[in-house]
Amino acid sequence: MFKGQPKGLYALALANTGERFGYYTMLAIFTLFLQAKFGFSEAVTSNIYAGFLAAVYFMPFIGGILADKFGYGKMVVAGIIVMFAGYFCLAIPTGGDIVGKIAMFGSLLLIAVGTGLFKGNLQVMVGNLYDDPKYSSKRDAAFSLFYMAINIGSLFAPTAATKITEFCLAREGLTYNGEIPALANQYLAGASSMAPDALSRFETLAAAQGATGDLTQFSHHYIDTLAGAYHWGFAVACVSLILSILIYFGFRKSFKHADVTQRELEAKSTQPVVELTKEQTKSRIVALLLVFAVVIFFWMAFQQNGLTLTFFARDYTATEMTGLSRILANVLNLVFIIIAVYAAFAIFQSEKKRSKIIAGLVTLASIVALIFSYRSLGDEPVTLLPQIFQQFNPFFVVALTPVSMAVFGALAAKGKEPSAPRKIGIGMFIAALGFLIMVFGSLGLPTPDALKEGATFQRVTPNVLISTYLVLTFAELFLSPMGISFVSKVAPPKYKGMMMGLWFVATAIGNYMVSIIGMLWGGLPLWVLWFILIALCVISAVFIFSIMKKLESATKD
Repeated sequence: MFKGQPKGLYALALANTGERFGYYTMLAIFTLFLQAKFGFSEAVTSNIYAGFLAAVYFMPFIGGILADKFGYGKMVVAGIIVMFAGYFCLAIPTGGDIVGKIAMFGSLLLIAVGTGLFKGNLQVMVGNLYDDPKYSSKRDAAFSLFYMAINIGSLFAPTAATKITEFCLAREGLTYNGEIPALANQYLAGASSMAPDALSRFETLAAAQGATGDLTQFSHHYIDTLAGAYHWGFAVACVSLILSILIYFGFRKSFKHADVTQRELEAKSTQPVVELTKEQTKSRIVALLLVFAVVIFFWMAFQQNGLTLTFFARDYTATEMTGLSRILANVLNLVFIIIAVYAAFAIFQSEKKRSKIIAGLVTLASIVALIFSYRSLGDEPVTLLPQIFQQFNPFFVVALTPVSMAVFGALAAKGKEPSAPRKIGIGMFIAALGFLIMVFGSLGLPTPDALKEGATFQRVTPNVLISTYLVLTFAELFLSPMGISFVSKVAPPKYKGMMMGLWFVATAIGNYMVSIIGMLWGGLPLWVLWFILIALCVISAVFIFSIMKKLESATKD
């Protein structure tokens, strides 16, 4: 898996890991922040969240065009600087008035611009490492490893955000309750207009937090404290970006040769450059555009994790975890599981007996650590904050990457490995299965509108969301790293930056379409919302298989 890869891959991957840790720490609490601090409705929150994601993934198109002209490395460094400015401004505590909103939107714009300069161009340099015939056969595996590194960064992000939130609340003698921010904002907007059941519920929750006086004062205090915690969470991104830039410059020698545009390559080359014909260029661009059209709907479904799936975690999922699954709530236990998986694979893949023995001992030690961790919990349930569920997708990506690579490697050895377009089509079908779990898990639950009126119900087990993230991760492994690899392989050399940028434009459109489900979050039964996503994924999968010959022929031109 790691053998034979160029050193530059690891340097670029680690630089990206740092940046992604900060980004996903911010994203884990972003929708919660918007609703808690500003009192935005689900519809408004959905539009802001989706608009931000769309900007983040659209700007790499502009960044790619600039990089094709000025160089990939320059744009990467500029991107880190601009992102740092954005996160720094977002971390500054402001009021919930118009000034605070303007500051928030300005910060989001800086983050989007900086990400656009950084993200796609870093990935182009990864692809350039594999233009060398010595490494060309390892391109798909490299992007799987690169994608795994991204998720290592995002794995720890929800825990970082959670610990900061708990610390800031505890300092004021408070604890987190997902119902309080919405009820507090309703109360401040007009206590007389609150439904009697909702007002009674708010009084009960406030009393449990130690409130004995004016509910208006308690509402301001709780919202300000929670919003302040979220601001500290955003500051984490600043620290992570400093680490990224240190890694980037510290190991630049290992990938400096990949920081070259096609124009620079042609100028340096002493050999005649073989160019694609107009027909080949057109065929490749058409194939890429067709793939981009399909992945729009995958990202529309997948990015619900930070929006409607977070709403579901906050409003419909049990706040405590019991039984064996409690070990999954602690990120340290997830690390032990990951170590056990990789060590187990090393037992079979190592060539030396000594290496096999070491791998076996590491596997055993990890299992013992998990057993000890579980026994130390006793019979006590584990409390969950809604953002903690976002650690499961990156955990599954990191843990399952060696599994997927082993499967694809075995198929490749037999000459039966699916092409990148086929993997994308399969991934769309798997994504549909993920939301099928949500359909069954949501049957019988009240609508979000009924919930605001004080409807009572039995919260669902956290395993519903965890299982959904597991299946969606399988889909992601089939689609995202394979799609990036496909773009780097098929894009005409002169338009590499632009084509990688267009991949992100497709992602941006899908991310903005996330808001459609968020805007429907209200009067419709939850299972209907998930079924819409299932239908879109299935239709997309059928479409990509119907044009498979065109896509596969483009890779052979």
